Amino acid sequence: MTAPVLISGLSAVADRYDVLLSDVWGVIHNGRESFPAACEALARWRAERGPVILISNSPRPSSAVHEQLDELGVPREAWSAFVSSGDATRILLSGRAPGPAWAIGPDRDFVLYEGLDLAFAGPEDAAFISCTGPVDDEVEGPDDYEERFKTTIARGLPMICANPDIVVQRGDKLIYCGGALAQRYEQLGGQVIMAGKPHAPIYDLCLGEAQVLLGKHIDRSRVLCIGDAVATDAKGANDQELDVLFVASGIHGAETIGEDGLDASAVERLLAKDGARATYAIADLAW
Repeated sequence: MTAPVLISGLSAVADRYDVLLSDVWGVIHNGRESFPAACEALARWRAERGPVILISNSPRPSSAVHEQLDELGVPREAWSAFVSSGDATRILLSGRAPGPAWAIGPDRDFVLYEGLDLAFAGPEDAAFISCTGPVDDEVEGPDDYEERFKTTIARGLPMICANPDIVVQRGDKLIYCGGALAQRYEQLGGQVIMAGKPHAPIYDLCLGEAQVLLGKHIDRSRVLCIGDAVATDAKGANDQELDVLFVASGIHGAETIGEDGLDASAVERLLAKDGARATYAIADLAW
């Protein structure tokens, strides 16, 4: 497996690509504040090179996340379009309406269901599970749901997971996401269905947006994916045969960033462990 090429900024590869598909959480913000250098890099790319499509495993529809980006200081100039796992998951959910669904997740995620004509029920009466994440992600994890999962697995209920991420960085803390609950559900013998990264549906939506913005057919060899998670960002791009810029300082920062900065060998080992690859690696996204 070829080791990723280390670069210091996006400008080093700007002439090789027409479109960026950029992860959000961990690349341009950490849930508490935005990263100015990363935002500036995307804004400059968009101004000088072409479309920037934000591709996020947020379980909410992308339109519901725009305000959050504004509040975190991510400038609208830094992106051309936004596609979320929530967008792709709504297609799956609409096919199972009226349900009922056992909805697992915080109240803020219930915008996912608006206009879908879904009914809701508890685990004893639901026809399937829709999971956006733990109800209280500050304190809950997969262990808190195991006994209820055993009940729904015995009933043969599939789970639609709207956020495949296992963990995400919130400030300086890692918190569990929907993917952690989905992982436990599968480990217990349940069926899980997902549309976000690393699965194909979200990439299909992103490339469709890019083609509209470019006004011409997409040359996939000139699309660069940017992300900080091996299991979702790197492997998702790998499955789509798209180039990857791995941002080391995100959720894997403790493993890849040392006292002297980016540890190239650590990045290579991290990717190899999951059978993933990256075309390039960078400590933090910058121009």
